[in-house]
Amino acid sequence: MGPLIPNGVIPYEWDSVLAILIGIAFGFVLESSGFSSSRKLAGVFYGYDFAVLKVFFTAAVVASIGLYYMDYLGYISVAELYVQPTYLWGAIIGGVIMGVGFVAAGFCPGTALTSVAIGKIDAMVYVVGIMIGVFIFAEFYTLFQPLYEGSFLGNITVMDSFGVNPYWFIFILTIAAILAFYLTDLLGKKIKKVFY
Repeated sequence: MGPLIPNGVIPYEWDSVLAILIGIAFGFVLESSGFSSSRKLAGVFYGYDFAVLKVFFTAAVVASIGLYYMDYLGYISVAELYVQPTYLWGAIIGGVIMGVGFVAAGFCPGTALTSVAIGKIDAMVYVVGIMIGVFIFAEFYTLFQPLYEGSFLGNITVMDSFGVNPYWFIFILTIAAILAFYLTDLLGKKIKKVFY
């Protein structure tokens, strides 16, 4: 089998419709979980709220186990899935810029758009900042291009980088998630609760 739209299971015309429906559902879940609060994401960096860490760790573990289990059953082919190409320096510098933005504003792009949808002014300022950054990058792309496309490593995964069997990697990732959940729960009991 494999990806549903490229293999004709779902018509190509439904691509944008499904993307919009999934986006609305994702935004609803973010808002329902309280992720529209900038304090929620900032809490990970300041050590008073680890909900974001737990959610994303859970997503990574469930997605990786689910994908490889579906591959094992023959419902999907992991080999057919697209892997984003890795440009090392672009990834490092972009990660630093995004990380500083996350800490400074308390939003990632997804939580920012969720907050914009409910009318939060700080999120609107953050989204305008993102748009300005995108505009600057697009206008001066030829200047940034050597850095952006430097150190091309190909379409690799973490498993490719370390030469680890996918099943062992998923097992180690799951153990790391369980340890992270346990340690953050211990920390959470010792840290004063922040209400927002």
